[in-house]
Amino acid sequence: MKMKTTNRKPGKIKTKHTQRKPSSKNKRIATKKSPDLRKKASEPAPMSDAQLEYVRNIRKKQIMIRLYQILIFVGLLIIWEYTASHNIINDFVFSCPSKLYATCILMLKDGSLMHHIGITLYETLAGFVIVIAGSLIIATLFWWNETLSKVLEPYLVILNSLPKSALAPVLIVWLGSNKTTIIVCACSVAIFGSILNIYTGFVNVENDKLKLIKTLGGNRFQSLWLVVLPSNVPNIISVMKVNIGLCLVGVVIGEFLAAREGLGYLIIYGSQTFKMSNVLLSILILCVIAMLLYMVLHKIEKKLSGYFSD
Repeated sequence: MKMKTTNRKPGKIKTKHTQRKPSSKNKRIATKKSPDLRKKASEPAPMSDAQLEYVRNIRKKQIMIRLYQILIFVGLLIIWEYTASHNIINDFVFSCPSKLYATCILMLKDGSLMHHIGITLYETLAGFVIVIAGSLIIATLFWWNETLSKVLEPYLVILNSLPKSALAPVLIVWLGSNKTTIIVCACSVAIFGSILNIYTGFVNVENDKLKLIKTLGGNRFQSLWLVVLPSNVPNIISVMKVNIGLCLVGVVIGEFLAAREGLGYLIIYGSQTFKMSNVLLSILILCVIAMLLYMVLHKIEKKLSGYFSD
């Protein structure tokens, strides 16, 4: 018997692979689970015992520092009250905490204290805004035009070193005895140094970043907006923290000479009429205002440092 041989042409052997397409239900389940998985991936790893102990020690140290600060302040008040009540110091000249408290309550009841605080705060914040805006504009112009900066920089250095209290009588003659004079006096204390510090920060930006912008076809405005200003945000905030105190000093100097309201007026009026409780109370309130304004700017600096850190 002859066997039949089947000659098959050589070719590719087709194999069928059955791939199941994911159903719509599976897709929905996957999409529902994905946010949870992302959350788990983004969660920080649990800290070890050594790390937890380190964090506890830092917190304890911060609490102890704050406690020491409060104890020193309370201790000074107790010593002040004790020496005044036992005639170790003259309470007419040095006053005492109990008299300051009584004066504060009396002025709060008639509303005069809050009025004077509001006037001083308004003048300080107005001068502060003008100083920061003017400093940024002038520093930007100096950075944009190098010739302009070289021409005017020596004049800024001279004006910055000038005693600002010497300008106050001149400003009174020019502008009169009003709030505008006080705000201008506050600006004159802070603006010259602010311009120099911000301009120095603009000039010291890394050259490589500016070259990169130019290589990519960017213009000078884009270099300013994308490199110079973001790189100088920490420097600008540091300048703001200094300027808020300087503006407060300028306002008090102006109120000494050209005001009928404000904490500076209370100080000069109390010293002339020997009401030392008014003088010392105003000084303490000025210290509190300066501390609170500085703390606000410090909080802003902490929030912005994460966005503009290198």
